[in-house]
Amino acid sequence: MRSDTGELSGEVPGVLETAAILREVTAGLITSDDFDGALARLARIIRDAVSEVTWCGVTVLRSGAPASVAASEPRLRALDDVRYGTDGPAMTAIRQRELVWSADLRAETRWPCWTAQAVALGVHGVLAVPVDVDEHVIGSINLYARDPGGLGAAQQLTAMLLAEHAGLLLGAVRDRARQVELAGDLARRPSAGRLIDQAIGVIMTQRGCSATEALQVLRSASAALALPLRDVAERLVTSVARPRDT
Repeated sequence: MRSDTGELSGEVPGVLETAAILREVTAGLITSDDFDGALARLARIIRDAVSEVTWCGVTVLRSGAPASVAASEPRLRALDDVRYGTDGPAMTAIRQRELVWSADLRAETRWPCWTAQAVALGVHGVLAVPVDVDEHVIGSINLYARDPGGLGAAQQLTAMLLAEHAGLLLGAVRDRARQVELAGDLARRPSAGRLIDQAIGVIMTQRGCSATEALQVLRSASAALALPLRDVAERLVTSVARPRDT
């Protein structure tokens, strides 16, 4: 990843300082299974941990879902929200897959509408860096400074490291969220034993046979369809429970 501003110059962040920031981000996200909550926590951690950063926002685009936005301060949320327009540093970073930087928005010409809104809110410097979460989710971490010239080489390098690290952590959060959702779905499904008992009762009623014979019928259907016994039982019970057209 490179910056569209050319060569980096000036002071670079120390190894210990950078490691401390990455450690804090890891601690904040490592156990989370709430993706939107993790975005909000990430924005607050970066705001508090990175020098010269006054505010932080995160913009995330998800395939087949509305965009997500997190902001360290609610009044600045609109600066990161693509629903209010795609003319801004966050979408530029996402589209170009490059770090985007403006040290002094008073002289910025790339995003006139967005810049006017940002300056009106007291923002005078911005640094947006793309973040890849997984194959379905991309986004941008957006750093804002109250003072012109506050965001420089140190913040650019830190932002690039944060984006790589946060992308991995947010991908893990997404995985955990899916696991929690799947576990909830499984918990809501009837148990295998209960379904099989219900299916046996259906077969006994339909055929006037014993429970042993009904179970054998169910097993034969399972073998013929190459499906687990539970799935065959669930299909049978569902078909009987479904209202018939009159």
